Amino acid sequence: MPDINARMDKTIDSLLHQFSKVRTGRANASILADITVDYYGVPTPINQMAAVKVPEAHMLVVEPWDKSILNAVEKAIAASDLGITPTNDGTCIRLPFPAPTEERRRELVRECRELAEHARVSIRNIRREENAKIERDEELSEDEVRREQAKVQKATDTYVAKIEKLLKDKEAEVMEI
Repeated sequence: MPDINARMDKTIDSLLHQFSKVRTGRANASILADITVDYYGVPTPINQMAAVKVPEAHMLVVEPWDKSILNAVEKAIAASDLGITPTNDGTCIRLPFPAPTEERRRELVRECRELAEHARVSIRNIRREENAKIERDEELSEDEVRREQAKVQKATDTYVAKIEKLLKDKEAEVMEI
């Protein structure tokens, strides 16, 4: 059972990571986590080469420690699929987050629901694999097999409920103006 919980925890962690990338109109430093800049021949994540600050709810400020890479960081952000136009003032890069329209918020909620559905499918796949493993174990009696499968189902229900709560919280965050 510890193996199943660890695998399901990874699914929840993955969902949280994907949810953190959904742009809600609020500045969130984690959306820059996957953007890399060529820093002396090494692709380096922005958050490892610059201070990323959130001075206000709708503004993100990226301040590179090495000012010579300011233009490279700006180009990397502009080339990413964030949909935000960076402004460079010579010392830092400002990323304004406009509040999304009602239609865009509904699209984001739809996207969040799809991410949650993928997580639920992943949880169910883990359940199916565990149940198959239990059925193949010839040392277990029929009653023990049923008990183990009931434990797996209980873990599945718990993790699906966690996904539902995370989705509900994210939907509320996205729809908030």
